[in-house]
Amino acid sequence: MRTFIAFLTLLIVVGSIIPAFSQETERSEVVVERMSYKLARGVTNAATCIVEFPKQIYLTGRGRGAVGFAIGPLKGIGMTLYRAFAGVTETVLFLVPQPGYYDPMINPDFVWKGWEDIRSDPSQSKESEAKEVSDGSKEK
Repeated sequence: MRTFIAFLTLLIVVGSIIPAFSQETERSEVVVERMSYKLARGVTNAATCIVEFPKQIYLTGRGRGAVGFAIGPLKGIGMTLYRAFAGVTETVLFLVPQPGYYDPMINPDFVWKGWEDIRSDPSQSKESEAKEVSDGSKEK
C-alpha cells in the first residue's frame, strides 16, 4: 500500500510538471522580423533625429504660446540627442531583445509620429470655463 501511495504521488507530481515544459516557443520568423524592425527603426531614428529640433519648437510653441518658442529649441536639442542615442543603440544592439521584447527605446518610435495636438485649443477651454462658472456645472 505504501508503494502504491508513493507511486500515485509521483504520478501526480510528474503529471503536473510536464505541461509546464510543453510551452510552445516563438517561431524564428517572428524573432527575425522583430530584430529586423528594430534595426530599421534604429537606423531611421539615427538618420532623422535632426527633425526633432523643429518638431519640438513647433509643439512647444503651439502648446505654450510665446514662451514655447524660447523653451522649444532647448527641448529640441535634448530630444535630438536622445533620439540619436536611441537610434544608435537600437542599431548596434538589434540582436538583443531589450528593452521589453524588441520594444522601442523612445516613444513615439519614429519622429514623424506624435505631431497630434496634445492640448485642446485655449479658446475652447476658456469658453468651457465660462460656461462652467455661469451654469455651475461642468460641460463636456
